[in-house]
Amino acid sequence: MRCRTAVDADAPLIVGVGARRGVPAAEVVDLIADAVAAAGCTGRPVLALATVTAKAAEPGLTGAARRLGVPLWTYPARALAAVRVPDPSGAAAAAVGTPSVAEAAALLAAGPGGELIAGKRKSAPRGRPAGATCALAVPRSNG
Repeated sequence: MRCRTAVDADAPLIVGVGARRGVPAAEVVDLIADAVAAAGCTGRPVLALATVTAKAAEPGLTGAARRLGVPLWTYPARALAAVRVPDPSGAAAAAVGTPSVAEAAALLAAGPGGELIAGKRKSAPRGRPAGATCALAVPRSNG
């Protein structure tokens, strides 16, 4: 399966992530791996994780970024709320002030012309509610 993107076959992935307080880093990393595989993008480099500023110090997100060897970029809720997304959430709006964290952060981090290649996906830990969400985007090609 080919990575689903019309933008650039070699573009690195931007992973937007949202999380509940206390989510384990392993749950976030597993979710990202599942999303990348489901999108047919296994082996593509991840450029960064992106999230809402309110989650900048969340250990599960900082730990996931560290494990993946990438930076964790953060954006204010107001900036994320201005991004049009396919799957807004009332729960996210109530919790952090924006109807989208994962999709909006991925798109914002991908920059103008970036493409969402995998919409919001929730983690599926055994015996617990989902603790994380992620979405994948790629920046627009410069060539």
